[in-house]
Amino acid sequence: MSDIGKAATPLIARGNVAVITGAASGIGRAAAERFANTGMRLVLFDQDEAALAALADRLGAGVRFLAGDVSRIEDVERLRDSAFDAFGSVTLLMNNAAIGGEGGDNWTGLNTWRRTLDVNLWGVVNGVHAFTATMNAQGQPGAIINTGSKQGITNPPGRPAYAVAKAGVRTLTEQLAHGLREAHSRVTAHLLVPGWTFTGMTSTPDGRQPEGSWAPEQVVERMILGVEVGDFYIICPDGAVSPEMDAARIAWGAGDLTENRPALSRWHPDWKEQFDAFVERRHGAVAPAAS
Repeated sequence: MSDIGKAATPLIARGNVAVITGAASGIGRAAAERFANTGMRLVLFDQDEAALAALADRLGAGVRFLAGDVSRIEDVERLRDSAFDAFGSVTLLMNNAAIGGEGGDNWTGLNTWRRTLDVNLWGVVNGVHAFTATMNAQGQPGAIINTGSKQGITNPPGRPAYAVAKAGVRTLTEQLAHGLREAHSRVTAHLLVPGWTFTGMTSTPDGRQPEGSWAPEQVVERMILGVEVGDFYIICPDGAVSPEMDAARIAWGAGDLTENRPALSRWHPDWKEQFDAFVERRHGAVAPAAS
């Protein structure tokens, strides 16, 4: 457990209010369904208004929704105002909206970079900016959960714009957690780091869940547990990668700096054998080829 400490009162509880961005699909949708089943009141936000309307209708009373773009601060401020106007308070904010971006190195052209950073990083910045002061002023326990990615921690080659954005989310959330702690706030910050999860960004051409991936519902259950016990880093395993393997990959990546190895040495041909040996020494397993 981190130094946040176990929540004195459950945040995922009947009558509390949750605001979720990226709520129309994937992890956001699974969180909305889980929270609604608990009796929470919800404000759902996404660009897909039709999907939001259908979800809100299915979840029933106590659910509001608003369509908009997290990259636009005016839309996120409108979301904040709508939530407080409807329910008078916000207990939990999930800054979850994201796009997958394009593969490849993205070194030519800026469209992918701008849109990915606008949504995946600035969308979280906007959410933090719009909600933190107002939630803090309530004087009540609360949580801000920002969805990061292992790609923002281990930094695998292939989608640099996405990795840069998610690395920024990690740094932002660490700074937010520190600031809230120093201010003796009753609001805590948490970094949710899903593993390989079956969402709209990771679906197969035939729509089937890939073997080894987690369902969004599994990620949400791990998230709830992490918040309840006071974890800051809520790092999810999956069916292909164990917590021990995650820890080895993260430790090796940090060692690139402390040992002055080449950048991204895990994928460097001259260092592959050393990485595999490192993992085997720590966990007695050969490292699979994944992020």
